[in-house]
Amino acid sequence: MKNSPVLRTALILTTLLVTVSCGRAAPATPTAPADAAAKDYDDLVVGFAQIGAESDWRTANTLSIRETADQLQVELKFSDAQQKQENQIRALRSFIAQRVDVIGISPVVETGWEPIFREAQAAGIPIILVDRRAAVPEDLYVTYLGSDFVEEGRNAARVMAGLTGGRANIVELLGTVDSAPANDRYKGFREILREYPGMRIIDSESGDFTRAKGREVMVSFLRTHGRAITAVYAHNDDMALGAIQAIEAYGLRPGVDIKIVSIDAARGAFEAMLAGKLNAAIECNPLLGPQFFELALKVVRGETVPRWVPSIEDVFLPDSAAEILPTRKY
Repeated sequence: MKNSPVLRTALILTTLLVTVSCGRAAPATPTAPADAAAKDYDDLVVGFAQIGAESDWRTANTLSIRETADQLQVELKFSDAQQKQENQIRALRSFIAQRVDVIGISPVVETGWEPIFREAQAAGIPIILVDRRAAVPEDLYVTYLGSDFVEEGRNAARVMAGLTGGRANIVELLGTVDSAPANDRYKGFREILREYPGMRIIDSESGDFTRAKGREVMVSFLRTHGRAITAVYAHNDDMALGAIQAIEAYGLRPGVDIKIVSIDAARGAFEAMLAGKLNAAIECNPLLGPQFFELALKVVRGETVPRWVPSIEDVFLPDSAAEILPTRKY
């Protein structure tokens, strides 16, 4: 039987659609199963790829994730990457193979994630970025939970300007190279410095977010610049505490001869402020466990979540340290 004009048209359209779909596949998106809306915390299987334990902040962050999972009876598959991206990629591939419901990750660096994120997307497993962003297309993750690192850098510069009267020779202890907080804190600090021509960064080097490396780099700064240094900007408290040790060993008074501003506001920073050795701490909240699992459940249920869920944070000075320290959970 001959095909009718209507049938021939339908066949042509079908052929075109098949050709187009084979030539350029539409991106896969996670689809919730029919019973997903009925899921609760004790039904969830969550994979979490942590960076490691480079600082007190990270230790508190890990503890918050683990404790919250236990409290909510979530099945948590946790991986410690020990500061290596290849370990995080291996962990994500394992989570995908185990068919977890959702993946959380704090990317150790910003770049190099697109291939593995696409593997998760193809498997229908949503990704939540926690604390650190990744340089990937926005359709490869559902939401980012964490701080505004650029604003943290801006706040550090504003406080530094007030401490120094707008005139300072600053050395900068950078975080891990190519990590989101290091990149953004670098950018935000310099945005504000444009308003203060009397403030200049005379040296900048990575302390890798660790106390030992922060001390090592500060020793090098002092060897090179000596008493010309009047201020330290540390991308986290641990590096600042290492710098304080180096400054004292050099024979100068941290917090007096050299003003110091750091980011995190962990207990060690408050203790240093009380001792007069640290001049300000910009808060970066690590206790993200409750928010993370709340987001994870909403995502698995198919609910809409914001593209960014910001942390609530503050700026702390020595005059409030004594009152706040006893209440500090990290």
